[in-house]
Amino acid sequence: MTSPAIVILGASALALARRVQARYPGSQVHGLAERVEADVRYTELGVHLRELYARGTPIVALCAAGIVIRCVAPLLANKGVEPPVLALAEDGSAVVPLLGGLAGVNAMAREIATMLDIAPAITTSGELRFGTCVLNPPHGYALADLAQGKRFVSDLLAGEATRIEGNASWLDDASLPRAQSARLAIRVTPFITVGGPDDLLIHPRSVVAAVGTASDVAAGATIAEHIVSALEAHKLARSSLAMLLAPLDRIGDAAFADAARTLDVPLRFAEPGTSGSTDESEEIHHRLLATALHVPHDVLHHSGSPIALAVAAAPVDTAHIGQARGRLTVIGIGPGCAELMVPAARDALAEATDILGYATYVKMAGPFRDDQQVHRSDNREELQRARHAFELASAGRAAVVVSSGDPGVFAMAAAVLEALETSGNPRWAAVELNIVPGVSAAMATAAQAGAPLGHDFCMLSLSDNLKPWSIIEARLRHAAEADLVMAFYNPTSHARPWQLDRALDIVRAYRAPATRVVLGRDIGRPGGALTTTTLGKLRASDVDMRTMVIVGSSTTRGFARDGEREWVYTPRWYGQP
Repeated sequence: MTSPAIVILGASALALARRVQARYPGSQVHGLAERVEADVRYTELGVHLRELYARGTPIVALCAAGIVIRCVAPLLANKGVEPPVLALAEDGSAVVPLLGGLAGVNAMAREIATMLDIAPAITTSGELRFGTCVLNPPHGYALADLAQGKRFVSDLLAGEATRIEGNASWLDDASLPRAQSARLAIRVTPFITVGGPDDLLIHPRSVVAAVGTASDVAAGATIAEHIVSALEAHKLARSSLAMLLAPLDRIGDAAFADAARTLDVPLRFAEPGTSGSTDESEEIHHRLLATALHVPHDVLHHSGSPIALAVAAAPVDTAHIGQARGRLTVIGIGPGCAELMVPAARDALAEATDILGYATYVKMAGPFRDDQQVHRSDNREELQRARHAFELASAGRAAVVVSSGDPGVFAMAAAVLEALETSGNPRWAAVELNIVPGVSAAMATAAQAGAPLGHDFCMLSLSDNLKPWSIIEARLRHAAEADLVMAFYNPTSHARPWQLDRALDIVRAYRAPATRVVLGRDIGRPGGALTTTTLGKLRASDVDMRTMVIVGSSTTRGFARDGEREWVYTPRWYGQP
């Protein structure tokens, strides 16, 4: 199950929220921005709850049940796809499962209630009578037909008995009315031909589909279509398919990824070993299955199909079969506050096995789960960090490289791409690479000031660690002469205290002393400060390495209303409107 979002409204609920968080590794506490410091900050409860619900994120809301219901009510349509939603009293006196009966909400309510030593407020008739939700089998199993399942439970509640065929050990302690001669039956099987209209059919995810190579697939049909055809030929349920297995040397082949995405199953890769098969056309399938599967299984072939199916006696643990295609995601965490981190970056961190980055930025990106590996390094070790990330990802891990701001603006995305281009390593080339944008320091500072970047602008780093100062001077002159708004990164440091004064001298040759200047120090972080001044008044002593300097163009303006602080903006027009 996806880790839940633990949503609170104020600081009084934070201690209990942290207790619930400890019960669910990977979960985060979401707090109302104006009231409490949390892992994730939001500004409007209804909007935030609806976004979480729409993404399928389980919700534990520490507030009144009625508030939660009213917030998500516009989205309540399909009971079969709703995530678990619970209301938890701030004092821990009550836990109420609201939605997601088929997604394990009552099980979550029991877990939280046990932790708090209270009784969960479960109202589901079937669970109250039988002590379990028959229609919510555990991980590794899938209900065949929800509508039929509802009729089945109704019959049980009306007094019918049932018998169980197949391995349903999770029902051993359930208070189900049982009889060997019962008309109703719970059948656990990967096959669709077993059972009738009076049966509750549950499919174990015990089938593995092995494909030799994408070229084995006949023209005119996709890998997914061949797999579905093979399942149908052997009367196996589509929901019994646990994973797709392919040769390790095809790890970067998009055709396999497309098939796994279409079938909504994991994709794993294995190095074919040897087997006793004498049929050359089936050899690669047998070798794949023999080397990757470590449980007893039967291998089924469909005549003319490039697919081999392995049927195990129980659900297969896909995480320990073969190797997943590694993933490397480069993210920007924004200026440092949680609410300015884009959701895609937050999702990448939640899914990561390994997080790499400069120690300061990694700390801002946390907290992390105990099962996640954190690799901190010096800010000057960008290429080494990128290479380390590729090594981890090429071994099948999900690595995230953390940058502050936007990863493509004076940050890690360029280093990662350089490491890949110069490596010549086919294992690295097979890694799934994604770059997630972030809110840059220039954008965050500009937003605080108003809109100084409202017209043409450029971003310049004044650090000469990676380029000669002569190039910096030339670019400053061109940008100043072109009347571009300029955002200065790395404006000064202890090692180069003279460079900002020199840069300002160049700009002053082209800009009037009244030109608006914005200084943003640690914007988005605790103690952040914004200052507006002019080019004539600006001194290098007003700036340090953690300051973003935005120098306006000739059209940049500033104004204040009724004693408010000054708003600075650059109009969209140039010259007279």
